[in-house]
Amino acid sequence: MKSAEFETTVNDAIQYARNKGVAAVEANIGSGTGFSVTARLGEVETVEHQNDKGLSITLYIGTKKGSASTSDFSTKALEETIDAAYAIASHSGEDDCAGLIESEYLAKDIPELELSNDWEISPESAIEMAKECEDIARQYDNKITNSEGATIQTYCGQHYYGNSHGFTGGWEWTTHSIDCSVIAESDGHMQRDGWYTRARDPQVLENNKSVGEKAAIRAIKRLDSRKTPTSNVPVIFEAQVASSLFGSLVNGISGSAQYRKSSFLLDKKDKKIFPDHINIEERPHIKKAIGSSPFDNDGMATCNRSIIKDGVLQGYLLSAYSARKLNMKPTGNAGGIHNLIVKPGPDDLDAMIKNMGKGLLVTDLIGFGINLVTGDYSRGAAGFWIENGEIQYPVEEITIAGNLSDMFAQIVTTGKDIDVRGNIQTGSVWLENMTVAGS
Repeated sequence: MKSAEFETTVNDAIQYARNKGVAAVEANIGSGTGFSVTARLGEVETVEHQNDKGLSITLYIGTKKGSASTSDFSTKALEETIDAAYAIASHSGEDDCAGLIESEYLAKDIPELELSNDWEISPESAIEMAKECEDIARQYDNKITNSEGATIQTYCGQHYYGNSHGFTGGWEWTTHSIDCSVIAESDGHMQRDGWYTRARDPQVLENNKSVGEKAAIRAIKRLDSRKTPTSNVPVIFEAQVASSLFGSLVNGISGSAQYRKSSFLLDKKDKKIFPDHINIEERPHIKKAIGSSPFDNDGMATCNRSIIKDGVLQGYLLSAYSARKLNMKPTGNAGGIHNLIVKPGPDDLDAMIKNMGKGLLVTDLIGFGINLVTGDYSRGAAGFWIENGEIQYPVEEITIAGNLSDMFAQIVTTGKDIDVRGNIQTGSVWLENMTVAGS
């Protein structure tokens, strides 16, 4: 379907709901097609095609809310879906905070963010590309003895939203990736690791050689891992795992966590939660970025804003609903954050390791031992032991523990080795002290 067809479908759904006497209604369409192929040990393992389509309707009878969804866009199916949402709303409880966002907040202009960049690749070509990527990794060193395969993925989607305030808008988007994972072996001991590249524009993906070689190198480096003695030491989170730290920040300052009083960052607005040198922004309009979005799930225009300034929390992440619950203004974050950017410090990872002297470099995290109510943090980890400013040996089967409030306050620096493959963009992060439980 094209944008014009989406607009017609959304408007038809809204009009049918209004004919039932509903004053407030919104409709959201998502659609997409793509495929992924995986090659393992030189053979095709999977070829998967995706063809997704769905429409969700939310309507309000006064302050009663009802929602329903369908993958059938026929007139009959749309009417049945709206009837179902109406029935749900009729039996729902009153909620004074329910309703569409106020029209003053709706996006007036839709910026061109270049989120859709086709990859002219056939499944047959993708299969050959996956085989080549895996071959590069397997042939890198004779210590690479097995493989979990290489995967090529491409997807093109469309998003369209409208509501009874008269707002309609949407955009097309793409994501493409190359992923490779291999197994290294030495003296009967095996280690698995890998690498991937992901982008909206296939032209900026890392090439097969880079992905395959990085996968092999990372697996080989983990050979002969051991436990490290239990101790309290500085810890560096490699960039690709450091993003999870700031994911906890996002969860903690979300509107829902705040009004439910279920956050370790409860009522921390205008309070210092990081050191002075930490600055974090939301930048929703970066062209081609994974997290970019012209408006949020309420239809509110997104804009650049400071989240952390000189260590101080500037505000929460609010939808129309959570803003009303907290008696605040919405921030354009219905559906989440849009490109959280952690301002980098002056050093790359190698310099951070050298300056730290002794401690742990974390390259992999296992499990989800995070209590977002208390901030207590305990996760399995693997990485490398550092002494004299250099990597000494790989470590595994350890646990790192602390409290997120203390961890945030003890960030020594953030690296300039920024990982741009996700919605949270950060370099490596050096924490002053954590408990590392090993042997």
